Amino acid sequence: MDRSGTGSGRGRWTLAVLLLSGLALTPAATLAGGTVPRSLGPKTSTVVTIEKKYPTGTIVVGSQERTLDLVLSGKRAIRYRIGVGRDGFRWSGVVKVGRKTEWPDWRPPAEMKARAPELPELVPPGPFNPLGARSIYLYRGSADTLYRIHGTNEQSTVGQFASSGCFRMSNADIIDLYERVKVGATVIVK
Repeated sequence: MDRSGTGSGRGRWTLAVLLLSGLALTPAATLAGGTVPRSLGPKTSTVVTIEKKYPTGTIVVGSQERTLDLVLSGKRAIRYRIGVGRDGFRWSGVVKVGRKTEWPDWRPPAEMKARAPELPELVPPGPFNPLGARSIYLYRGSADTLYRIHGTNEQSTVGQFASSGCFRMSNADIIDLYERVKVGATVIVK
């Protein structure tokens, strides 16, 4: 028995493991009035054969199908499940990946603030940020479209018509896509 007042190293280690194990089993914890997700969400990626041949690295968004395909080669692609714009907020066109950010902050655009004035000016990176773990910024020429492909902590919106025009993915999926896609890649939104 350790009588030095510092306690048993093994005993403290065991207690720490038990405490951390309990946290790992908890699906969420409450912090400052909100829920902190304990999961990055599901991985939905599957390799599929697509109808049309696109250059390797192209992203093809099927808004109606709520899918995002990253072209691997020829007609093979990795398909992810996504959330898309709700009625009145869906769009189509060809844009480019202008930049990418890990754990981005979020500043609601002026149009969104006009619709919901209670939104903060800035949401810092972290578990309450609506852009989730990664953000891929979509540009038309050198101009930011203000649309993103991003993670989300609202997992129930993935696969739904729920956003203001951005494309939402589970944090697990956006982390995977982020590692694979290059700045300058073409994004085709149908």
